[in-house]
Amino acid sequence: MKPPYEITAAILKFITSISLKIGEVNAKYLIKTNPTLRKQNQIKTIHSSLSIEGNTLTEEQITAIIENKRVVGPEKDILEVLNALEVYKNINKLKPESEKDFLKAHKLLLQKLINEPGKYRKQSVGIVKGSKVEHIAPPFENVPYLMKDLFEYLKDKNELTLIKSCVFHYEMEFIHPFLDGNGRMGRLWQTLILMQDYPIFEFLPFETLISKNQKEYYNALSISDKEGKSTKFIEYMLKIIESSLSELLENSTRKLNDKERVQLFLENNENVFSRKDYMNYFKDISSATASRDLKNAVENGIISKTGDKKTTTYKKN
Repeated sequence: MKPPYEITAAILKFITSISLKIGEVNAKYLIKTNPTLRKQNQIKTIHSSLSIEGNTLTEEQITAIIENKRVVGPEKDILEVLNALEVYKNINKLKPESEKDFLKAHKLLLQKLINEPGKYRKQSVGIVKGSKVEHIAPPFENVPYLMKDLFEYLKDKNELTLIKSCVFHYEMEFIHPFLDGNGRMGRLWQTLILMQDYPIFEFLPFETLISKNQKEYYNALSISDKEGKSTKFIEYMLKIIESSLSELLENSTRKLNDKERVQLFLENNENVFSRKDYMNYFKDISSATASRDLKNAVENGIISKTGDKKTTTYKKN
């Protein structure tokens, strides 16, 4: 059974805007962002997702952990970061429509933090905000069947990926399949679903905007619960995605330097290539700039050069 929601004017507006912005991102090579930006965005994603769940570590401390430096902080918080890094290291191996991979990702995220990570809960749970019960999750006996149906829904090719990712996120939060880590898994799996059609989402830290206004995030979940459909949550998440893309485009005015261009080219092309291949990839650079880039890369030992003049070819070292 398809999870209930409605297509509203706001949803259509956001989908149109997101589609245009993704096209602009692709045109600016941001889909293959340079390694520095990639690393920065991964740090922001991990920091934001964990801070929503109460992790106290800063972006600077997470950067230090990535660089194998000693960090002073709560052991639990450090372990959460290490686990998240492990998941993001393997993110391209996870299949969004695979329930087995879903459980595997939870096991990685929560290993050494809870008993039986990677397994659905075997007790009833409710979410309490202050003195008020915000949400009573479905009985634990129903969880395996509900999650199986949700993964079947992911296989529906008639659904737009942007909407499907939001619906999965909301429905998973509603089912609350785990004793802990549901929020992290909902945001991670939405990213994974989006990555299928839009690789840029591996590097787009939309969770940063969620963490800046968590009240709105939980309010959208709450309204959807009360209405019995995910419409409000879809509108909220599409707004967040659209804002994140706008922020990325605003911050992308800086041009790549020669080392970043070469590195970007080598990541996305054959090992052996010519200067013409390089210029075809970066259509906005001059012949002199291309020659200078490749000359510097040879001198720095990044590539090697064979042949002369028109027969010159380059090879990645």
